[in-house]
Amino acid sequence: MAALRRIARERGGWWHAYVCPAHGVELDHGDLLAGVFPDGGARCAHGCRVDDEAVRGAWLVLSHQAWARHLRVLAHRGERAGTVARLVEYTGLYGELATERHGEAQTWMLRGRLFHQALTDAIWAVNIGHTVITLAEKDTDDLWAVLPLLDELERAALDARTVLTGQGQLASNYTAWLNAAGGAASRAAAAVRGRDWGGGERWLSGEHGLYAHLRVAVADDGWEWEGSTYYHGFVLRAALLALRSTDPADIPSDVVGVLAGMTDVLATIATPGGILPALHDGPYLRAPLALEWLELVALAQQLVPSTALEPVAARARSELGTADDGLDGELAGWFAGPPLPERAAPGPVTVFASAGYGVLRGAGIHALLDFGPHGGSHGHRDKLSLYLYGDNTPWQPDPGQVPYAHAEFRDLYASTAAHPTFRVDGAEQAECAGELVGSDSRSVTAEVTAAYEGVRAVRGVTLGSCYLVDLLTVTGTESRRITAQLRPGTALDVQTQATGPLRTTWYGEETLHGWHTHTGGVPVRPVAVPGPGPADDPQRTRTRVDFTADADRVVLASVYQASSAGPAVSAVRLDGEELTVELADGSSARFRTEG
Repeated sequence: MAALRRIARERGGWWHAYVCPAHGVELDHGDLLAGVFPDGGARCAHGCRVDDEAVRGAWLVLSHQAWARHLRVLAHRGERAGTVARLVEYTGLYGELATERHGEAQTWMLRGRLFHQALTDAIWAVNIGHTVITLAEKDTDDLWAVLPLLDELERAALDARTVLTGQGQLASNYTAWLNAAGGAASRAAAAVRGRDWGGGERWLSGEHGLYAHLRVAVADDGWEWEGSTYYHGFVLRAALLALRSTDPADIPSDVVGVLAGMTDVLATIATPGGILPALHDGPYLRAPLALEWLELVALAQQLVPSTALEPVAARARSELGTADDGLDGELAGWFAGPPLPERAAPGPVTVFASAGYGVLRGAGIHALLDFGPHGGSHGHRDKLSLYLYGDNTPWQPDPGQVPYAHAEFRDLYASTAAHPTFRVDGAEQAECAGELVGSDSRSVTAEVTAAYEGVRAVRGVTLGSCYLVDLLTVTGTESRRITAQLRPGTALDVQTQATGPLRTTWYGEETLHGWHTHTGGVPVRPVAVPGPGPADDPQRTRTRVDFTADADRVVLASVYQASSAGPAVSAVRLDGEELTVELADGSSARFRTEG
C-alpha cells in the first residue's frame, strides 16, 4: 500500500541542521511528501539515527519545499483537483502559522514566517506562485480561495525586502529571491483576478527590483559578488524564475549583458563532462542541488543558449538517476519571446579578474587557479589553490562544504589545510585577496602577500603542448616552515624516486600523472597522510600529500599530464629558476619561475 501523502502542519526550521552530528553527512530525507518525520529518527549513511528539535525543523523545511515543487509539477501535468486542494490547504496553514517573524531563527538571519529564514520562505513562495500561474492559464474559478495566500506572500516578500535594503543589502542573494517571490505571487494573484500584471516596476525595474539587484550584485567579469559557484547559480536561477512571461527583447540591454555574463561563467568553469567546481562554500554533491542545476540550465538555454551547459544538465540527470524529469517540458515557453543569440565557447584560458579565478583548459586537463577576494561569509582560506579536473573526474577539486549547522566540519572545509594551496608554519591563511600578476593565451600567474605576514607567494600555471605546468614560489623575510599541499578527490598513488621528481598517479574515469620537484639545495619532505575527502562525506578518506621545507624561499614545481595526452613526459628538471620538460618524442620546453 502506498504511503499516505499529506502536508506537514508545523513551521519549518533551518535546513542546514539536517546533518549527522557524528559524521557530518546530510541525513537521508525519507519520503518528504509523507508529511511525517521519519519514524525512529533520520538515517545517516553511516548507521546513525538522529532525532532532535533542530533536525525535525530542518526536515520540515525540506518537506514543505518538496511539496511546493511537487505542486508546480502537478499543475504542469494537468492534475488540477489535487493541486488546488493542496493550495487551499496551504492557504489555511499559512494563515495559522505565518502570522509573525520566526522567533527561533539565528540572529544573523533575515527571519521568515513559515521558515526560519526569509530566504527559505521566498524559495517556497516562488514555486507556489508559479503553480498558480500555470493553473490560471486554463481556468481561475477554483483559485479564488488561494488569493489570501498569494497576497500574503507578496506582502511578506515586500516587508522582508524593505528590511534588507534598509540595511544597505541590495546586493544580497536574499534580494534576488525576494524579488522572484514577490513577482511570482503578484503575477499569480493578477492572473486569478483576471488582470494584467502590474508588478513590473515593484519587482523588476524599480529601485529595489531584480534589475537593480543584478546591477550591483554582479561584477564586470560576470560573477555574482560572493565568488561562489553555488550562490552564483542560486542568484541566476532566481532571476530566470522571476522573468517568467518576459520577452527577452524587453529586458534592459545592460541586464541582458549581466544574465549572459553569468551564464558564460558557468559554461567556462564547467568541465567538458559537466562537472561544476564547488568553488567557495558550495555543497559538493547533493541530489537537490543537481535538480537546481537542471532547472537553471533549462531556463538559461531559453534565454542565452550555451552548448557548453548541455553536459551540466546531462550530469545532473545522471546524479538524479533519471533521464527524463520533465523539467524541459515544464519550463518550455517560460519566456515570451525568442532566445538571445548563441553564446560563444570559451577559449583555452579565461581570467575572471574581479572574482579572482583563472581557468585553463587543454590536453584533457581542466584547471582553476583561485586568487580572488575572500568572498565574505562564503569564502574559504584558500588563496592560490589549484583545482584539477578531467572531463569527468575531480582529481583535485574544491572540496565543497557540509551543511552549515555542523560547525566543526564547516570550519574544517573552510580551512587552509583542506585545500590544494600553501601553508606557512602550519597556520591558517588570513582572510585575504590575491592579485593577478599576468596572463596570456597559455598561462595565468597570481600572487598573495597578505595570507601570512612577511610572506609572498606566487603561482604560475601554464598550458604546455600536452601537459600542465604549475610553479609555486614562496618567499619569506626569514626562514619559515613552508608547505605545498596536494588534496586529491580520487585515489592517489605516491612514489618517491631514488633520483628525479616524486611521481603521483591520480585515478578516476580518466587518469592523471604528476611529476613534482623543487628548488635544489633546499630539503623538501614529501609526506602522504590520510585525510577527509570532499564534503559530501567527510568520513571517506583520501591520500593527502604535504611538501614541506624549512627555508626563506622555495620553488615547488609540478607537471601534470592526462593519460590520454601525448607524447608522454619523459623528464622534468628544475635548474635554478628554470623548469625543463622533455617529451618522449625528443622535444622539450622551458618555463621560468615568477617572484
